[in-house]
Amino acid sequence: MLSKNKLKYLRSLSLKKNRDAEGCFLAEGPKVVGDLSVRFACKLLAATESYLSAHPGMRAEETVVIDEKELRAASLLQAPRDVIAVFRKDAPDGEAPTVGEATHSALPARALCLALDRIQDPGNMGTIIRLADWFGIDRIVCSHDCADAFAPKTVQATMGSLARVAVSYTDLPAFLRSLPQETPVYGTFLDGDDIYAAPLSGCGVLVMGNEGNGISADVARLVNRRLLIPNYPPGRATGESLNVAVATAVACAEFRRRLRPAPTVSSPCHA
Repeated sequence: MLSKNKLKYLRSLSLKKNRDAEGCFLAEGPKVVGDLSVRFACKLLAATESYLSAHPGMRAEETVVIDEKELRAASLLQAPRDVIAVFRKDAPDGEAPTVGEATHSALPARALCLALDRIQDPGNMGTIIRLADWFGIDRIVCSHDCADAFAPKTVQATMGSLARVAVSYTDLPAFLRSLPQETPVYGTFLDGDDIYAAPLSGCGVLVMGNEGNGISADVARLVNRRLLIPNYPPGRATGESLNVAVATAVACAEFRRRLRPAPTVSSPCHA
């Protein structure tokens, strides 16, 4: 049974100040909770009997059996499913921190890193984390005014990818200035070079900007490779821009496409 104090505690983690004070965050649903449990220590597991029976290996410092009514009372979702968990933010010993101040050492050599400039919507933030996981990008560096990676809406939008992608917050212009001079720093702009024709490398930093205003002026000055995602067909009247998460997906897909070997085309056989 879920006590009033525990119910109040679970719902308090909807606020960033409480997540920061506790060093914990909230996750819901079997898929998200299951993925996150591989990386993060579970402080509290509140779950139905059916969930606990189906997942006997789930470990937590404290486990509380709840019914559907208690689940609905504690959940921040419209359609809660089976389990709510509180995880500690700290990554296990020996692993890269999931949050923290970023330096150029946060950028692995010969790898692609995402940098997010003032991404404010938690849903977009979570979707970008999920995209990074899909495209094999395990580092995201964010400006301090980006949405919190551990906000409940963000966590749910990652669908568990937060377990595999390290997210750091920093002074983004200072971080970019700290990189070796030869580091490619890409950014998407309306006056950039066509991403499908421009040379791309498999390493460096790809900067994605704010939902309404794009990349800020201070960050834009540090971008040394300006890219454009063109609409189709050229010259046709269209929307002003792409959603930032969609633009991130398009850009990451093109970077990864360049790394794939060209397909072998076999000649048709003739009798």
